[in-house]
Order: sequence, then structure tokens, then C-alpha cells
Amino acid sequence: MIRLGVNIDHLATLRQARYRVPIPGVVPEPDPVPAALLCLSAGAHSITVHLREDRRHIQDDDVLRLGRECREKLNLEMAATPAMLDFALRLRPAEVCFVPENRAEVTTEGGLDAVAKINSLRPMIQKLHQANILVSLFLDPDPRQIDAAAALQAPVVELHTGSFADASPTERPTHFAKLKSAAEQAHHLKIQVNAGHGLRLSNLSDLLSLPHLHTLNIGHSLVAHAINVGLEQSVRDFLQAITKK
Repeated sequence: MIRLGVNIDHLATLRQARYRVPIPGVVPEPDPVPAALLCLSAGAHSITVHLREDRRHIQDDDVLRLGRECREKLNLEMAATPAMLDFALRLRPAEVCFVPENRAEVTTEGGLDAVAKINSLRPMIQKLHQANILVSLFLDPDPRQIDAAAALQAPVVELHTGSFADASPTERPTHFAKLKSAAEQAHHLKIQVNAGHGLRLSNLSDLLSLPHLHTLNIGHSLVAHAINVGLEQSVRDFLQAITKK
């Protein structure tokens, strides 16, 4: 069974649009923490948050509260920096996913270059291993990057599905073929295969035949769908779509 991880960053984006500067006596809303717990009660298997260095959406306090409420189901996306590593080691979430960051981007635009960063990533991954934190690398479906993940002894890769998700119906099979090859390569190297970015109810069915798929992490589209049907129903709709495989 493919698992569903819900990224709640965009709930915090909505909050920050109004409450980036605190208003005395006003409780900022929506609060992503009870929303995360609602997602889990609706059947989501994990919660993902990206604590960006510019703190544009999720804030430190959000992550700390999530750590208290659902640490064993918390996946922390973060840049590979000493400051974020220290934060993760104090928080001790179930999983850490290293992702690239560019402050000019609207959202993550591509996979981490693990090949170029292999020397800096190695000690960080070792420290997380020692703390019993599962480590994932958010990677493009590039064989060199999968090999780098194996060299780093990363137990999980999350394949970047953005190009697949945004492709036209005629171009999508080409991008799927790259994802399939990367998934098979990772599985052969005994690496767990997750995937995410740009996934929507309208394109999920084309991805579900990806071999060895363990978890799909979905955020913006699930939150957008929730505006129409409610957050709990949105989670259930995505779970239903995934189980149609």
C-alpha cells in the first residue's frame, strides 16, 4: 500500500499572508498544528513541513509543537546547513529530508545536487543516523544522484516529480520513464522510494504504477482541494485516489 504524507506548508502560507507581523491580542489563523492532527486522524500516514531559512511559512514554533504532538510521524524538510542540522538534532523528528533552497523561488524548483554536495552531506547524514533519524534526499530522477545517495548511505530518496506533474499528456510518458528508471535503481540499491512535488488528483493515476513506491508527499494541491471540500475530506479523497492503484 502506498502511503500518503501531507505537506502543510501552505496552511502556514495562508496564515503568514495576514499575520507575518503579530497583532496584539489576536491568535493567528489557520494554525497548522491542529490541521496536521486532523490530517492524521483522517488517515494520512505522516506530516511534512519545510522549515525554510527565510521562514516564509512554517515557523520554528510550529515545528516544535508538531514535535510534541506527532514526532513519530513528522518529516522535516530542510536545507543542508549547520544551523538546520542543529535544529533537527534537538527536535529529533522521525525523518529529515534534505532539500535545496533558493530564496528567489516560489517553491522548491528541483532536486538536491547530492553529487556536488557529497562531502558536506556525509557528516550531516552520519550525525542524523546516530540520532536514529531516518534520512531522505529529495532528488531529480538522475542516475548520478541515486548513486550519490547510495554512497552517502541515505536510506530513502524522494523523487522530484515536478517535471512529470507539469508535463503535457504527450510528454508525460518520457518523464515517467525517468522516474521508473530511478525508482528501479534505488530499489536495487536497497533505498526506499518516495515521491512528491506538483502531484494533483488529476495526475496521480498516471504515477501510481511507479514501481517500489512507498510514500507520496503532497501539499499544495491537497490544501487547495480542502478549500472546496474541507481538510479531512481532502485527505480522504487523496487516499482514495492512491488506493485505486
